[in-house]
Amino acid sequence: MSALAYDGTVLLGRQLRRLRNNPGLVILTQTMPVTMLLFFGYVFGSALAMPGEQYRSFLVPGLLVATAANGLMTGMFQAAQDVHRGVTDRLRTLPVSRAAVPLGQAAADLVVTAAGTVPFLLVGLLVGWRVEGSVAAAAGALVLLLLFRFACTWAGILLGLLSRSEEAAGQLGSATFMLPLLSNAYIPVDGMPGWLRALAEWNPISALTTALRDLFGNASVPSGAAWPVAHPVAGSLVWCAVLIAVCAPLAVRRYARA
Repeated sequence: MSALAYDGTVLLGRQLRRLRNNPGLVILTQTMPVTMLLFFGYVFGSALAMPGEQYRSFLVPGLLVATAANGLMTGMFQAAQDVHRGVTDRLRTLPVSRAAVPLGQAAADLVVTAAGTVPFLLVGLLVGWRVEGSVAAAAGALVLLLLFRFACTWAGILLGLLSRSEEAAGQLGSATFMLPLLSNAYIPVDGMPGWLRALAEWNPISALTTALRDLFGNASVPSGAAWPVAHPVAGSLVWCAVLIAVCAPLAVRRYARA
């Protein structure tokens, strides 16, 4: 086993133990999407043109993607916490691969996200959401979802390493809550003004949400949309590749040189 793989596995275990010792945070992050599904689905759903189960089927993929985008916030906060509490300095003195520390954090976040997706999907089935497409397409949707979470976590780790304090990272992380609102995760973007619709369609959350709805068979790809939404699977892969290619090397470099 290579040094990176071995060190990354060890640090993956460290991150999982860290989460085990903070069960309140785990419970909050895992129950929040379910709470939002019930609230949006039964409160806001009654006020939209897609009532009842139809809106909840529209909403489930959007909430999955919004939850994946929260990798920005969790990655940022955990990295900033390690930096400003001296943990990163202690890890840097050990004979471990420089890439292993952020990789372990990103991998641990991916494991927790995958586990948390299961109860959310079960609740989605209870409120009327169904997989209307093939099993292979649904599996591809979940793989795409986890890839996006992995990419967002790397972006969050980079921002956390660059942050000036834990408080600044927390405030900036909270601001990422706005990203799903400026997308098609919760509502269709057809009624938005032209400039705002274009901005929403170039949001990577919109591309991935459209891809999941198409792969799950919940909604077809809209016509006349911007390229990432008109070609949602390709658009999502491009966004993920760009985020990882840019943020992962910069995060490793920042960790090694800080």
